[in-house]
Parts: sequence; C-alpha cells; structure tokens
Amino acid sequence: MSRLALVLFIFLGATMAGSLVVAALVLGHDSVAALLVAAGAGVLVAAVASWLAARRLIEA
Repeated sequence: MSRLALVLFIFLGATMAGSLVVAALVLGHDSVAALLVAAGAGVLVAAVASWLAARRLIEA
C-alpha cells in the first residue's frame, strides 16, 4: 500500500499545492509566507487524500 500511496501522492501533491498557490495568488496573497502556507496546506491535504485513496483501492 505504501508504494501506491507514494505514486498517488506524487500526482496529488503537485496538483493540490499548485491549485492552492494559484488560489492564493488570485485572492491577492502574493507574499512568500502566504504562498508557502498555501503550498504546505496543499501537500498536507494531498498526503491524507493519497493515503485514503490507496487504502480504498487496496480494499476494493
């Protein structure tokens, strides 16, 4: 399961971090700190999502 979660995290991490950085920029938060927080939040969300998705795919 860890390999599957890692592969999912590669794609989900980049997607979620990028999406949240773009959302922060659209909202006018253009400081480095705000962008790092947005990217970090995206990575955390992607880590949880990839773990949950891998668990669901293994059980199915």
